[in-house]
Amino acid sequence: MDIFAVIVAAAVGFAIGALWYGVFRRQWVANSGVPTDATGAPTNGGNPVTYLGAYICILLVTGMMRHIFSMAEIDTMLKGLMAGGGIGLFIIAPWITLNNLFSARARCLCWIDGGYATVACAVIGIVLVAMM
Repeated sequence: MDIFAVIVAAAVGFAIGALWYGVFRRQWVANSGVPTDATGAPTNGGNPVTYLGAYICILLVTGMMRHIFSMAEIDTMLKGLMAGGGIGLFIIAPWITLNNLFSARARCLCWIDGGYATVACAVIGIVLVAMM
């Protein structure tokens, strides 16, 4: 397994998250129940442990995606896009939705969080294949 490709693709997925939640910040914070400070930002938003944990989670997903891609012979950027997007849309997003439903959280969180999973995994798929 090409660990460098996994590290780079995970960093891209992390960056997409920064952009995604920057765009949907207000809706996500308003509906997530996350404690906020006086400015409306999440109180743990400056905690580096949170960001490190998030990157490690993305790194694990990316590593498994690389393994799946290798075993399934996903070797073009279009296949990487489709397989990555499929993993996000049909595996991760439904699981996020399941957790939100049983937690009685706002349905818009399913779209925000599931949308991020889908877009990030699709782009991660492209990056992984491009770096093969």
